[in-house]
Amino acid sequence: MFRKVLVANRGEIAIRILDALRRLGIPSAAVFSDADRAAPHLRHADEAYRIGPAPSAQSYLNMERILDTARRCGADAIHPGYGFLSENASFAAACEQAGITFIGPPASAIRAMGLKTEARVLAQAAGVPTVPGTTQPVSGIGAARREAASLGYPVMLKAAAGGGGKGMRAVAGEAELEAALRDASSEAESSFRDASVYLEKLVAKPRHIEMQIFGDALGNLIHLGERECSLQRRHQKVVEECPSPFVERHPGLRERMGAAAIAAARACGYVNAGTVEFLVDEQANFYFLEMNTRLQVEHPVTEMVTGTDLVEWQLRVAAGQPLPLRQDEVSWRGWAVECRVYAEDPGRNFLPSPGRIERCEPPAGPGLRLDSGVEAGYTVPFEYDPMLAKLAAWGSTREQSITRLRDAAGRFVLTGIRTNLPFFSELLADAGFVAGQIHTGYLAEWLARRTPPAACAEQETVAALVAALASAAAPSAALSPLEAQARSRGSNWRSAGRDSLLK
Repeated sequence: MFRKVLVANRGEIAIRILDALRRLGIPSAAVFSDADRAAPHLRHADEAYRIGPAPSAQSYLNMERILDTARRCGADAIHPGYGFLSENASFAAACEQAGITFIGPPASAIRAMGLKTEARVLAQAAGVPTVPGTTQPVSGIGAARREAASLGYPVMLKAAAGGGGKGMRAVAGEAELEAALRDASSEAESSFRDASVYLEKLVAKPRHIEMQIFGDALGNLIHLGERECSLQRRHQKVVEECPSPFVERHPGLRERMGAAAIAAARACGYVNAGTVEFLVDEQANFYFLEMNTRLQVEHPVTEMVTGTDLVEWQLRVAAGQPLPLRQDEVSWRGWAVECRVYAEDPGRNFLPSPGRIERCEPPAGPGLRLDSGVEAGYTVPFEYDPMLAKLAAWGSTREQSITRLRDAAGRFVLTGIRTNLPFFSELLADAGFVAGQIHTGYLAEWLARRTPPAACAEQETVAALVAALASAAAPSAALSPLEAQARSRGSNWRSAGRDSLLK
């Protein structure tokens, strides 16, 4: 295995990796920015090193600083987690040049799947179904009009260099196209430093279903089944489950999607953990969406159902060992559902809620798993994605796993900040979700039709009155630092910035 592994991340995923290293007896090193001097993940490591000021560009995204830290502490491998540098081909290549193992795929595979248009070409060449669309970025409004007319409305504009909902716009007709192209290009430029966008035919009410794949350096590639990720808010996943209720209702679909995912991975010489994402229509036709060349946020539900440890697999494969299972040895038992716990206020349009956590009392019970990066007394910073934890539940049936998760969300005590836990208690009881009748637009529809709880309505009214009185009393008063930062990020605070793109 390795002499020492540096974990180039923070929060719950850093703890997840550091704990796996400890179980394997591998010395570990953590890194931290000035905003994370007291972060819980530091206590899970054998050593910890400061890598810079709070802004991620000067710390967790600073490739040279991280590589220099690895050299100084004697680490011969780096695990990037997800987000930050995990899908940065230049960083993977720099690790290789420095003689440090990058625990993830080779730089060539990251590059091949990094640009969505090139990934589509690769998938098509491998015989993987893709959504009808362009294989090159559109060069202007004239080209966009011609391509959209050829595809037929509605269409979807997508950033060529990114994902996670940034640089995406649905276009119902030609009258909307020019403004949508301008907005999508601008957002793509600010998010990925690449303004290019391409066009796809819009699939009506699709499901977002992804396949977990794993490859080793010996040429072995397998899949570990699917995850249903259709419950999304602003193209960001909110609830994930394994297996998919839709796939379970369609015999043979898992095998077909798994074979397609492996074909896409093999086409780019893939090694280590990866996820091939598909859009699936109501007739069970599936289309390649993209490949995430890293460990996914939602990997726990796969682990709970397959009985595997994907982080341990990552470490062993990166050390040159073969996959521990053949495809015919993979089995699925029961059902697992996961929700992402964020520091945000659902009663105020998911406004961010950073601050000091006063009480943190996680629920306990059969089948529960909590991957957490917080504790009582911890201050949630402004600078990074505000995901606090991932709460998951396993059950012998889907109904049992949902019941356990809903109960656990209701018993999870986190005070001092607002969280989306009450939101999950309500969502997990929704009849449509319980029946598995969901699609990527389902959550937006559900939010639009639900009646906010009385307490939330009262909070909104009080907040509006206070704001109006404050404005009347001091119309030229400056915003507080909290208000200014929240307003600058907007209600989509958690997806602001490349480093916070957790898909």
